[in-house]
Amino acid sequence: MTIAIITGASVGIGEATARAFQDGGYEVVNLSRRSCQVDGVHNLPCDLADPDSISDASDALLSHVHGLSEICLVHNASQMRKDSADNCEDGSLRAVMETNVIAVNRLTRTLLPGMGPGSSVLFVGSTLSEKAVPNTFSYVVSKHAQLGMMRSTCQDLMGSGIHTAMVCPGFTDTEMLRNHLGNDENLLQQISAMNSFGRLIEPEEIASVLYWAHRNPVVNGAVLHANLGQRES
Repeated sequence: MTIAIITGASVGIGEATARAFQDGGYEVVNLSRRSCQVDGVHNLPCDLADPDSISDASDALLSHVHGLSEICLVHNASQMRKDSADNCEDGSLRAVMETNVIAVNRLTRTLLPGMGPGSSVLFVGSTLSEKAVPNTFSYVVSKHAQLGMMRSTCQDLMGSGIHTAMVCPGFTDTEMLRNHLGNDENLLQQISAMNSFGRLIEPEEIASVLYWAHRNPVVNGAVLHANLGQRES
């Protein structure tokens, strides 16, 4: 049995990744509050900010995974808020970490017993997994944490036949990015000029990297930069 379990596969990179694995012959499960519109994807409603919802989804997944299967677990869903070190309330940071870090940990821990050799745990990071920009404090903190989780998971799973990797997209044309920028077309044009191709990345481009990373364990523990050669300031 070959399964791709993707969080947040209802839109953007997650939806494109669902389609890539579906086209590759994988059974695909979407964990999200909203449904994935890709034909054939199994939608399992899940609010990643709610521990009880994750527990229910995990129980359903475990009953679906029989024995040791080849599973690609893609941690894609994230919260991104506008905040800074001097105005990020504890509750807001806790909420972001609940979705971006705690839910990731819970799903990985729950599913690992059913993951056989050839499986992978993939993280959709960001250029902000290794750097920072102003006014994205909680997102930056959580993406740095995900990077540590990916590397630590790699070390803890040595010899299991399960590999990890983090794909770090640059500015990708997604609902989350557009909402974060207030759907300001001028800002979108400005950030499009910040790589050597002068355009936003398409979600399908990131999906193809994730699909490749699952099928190539040589990248175990690696950070894969998928940003069209982003300009450094």
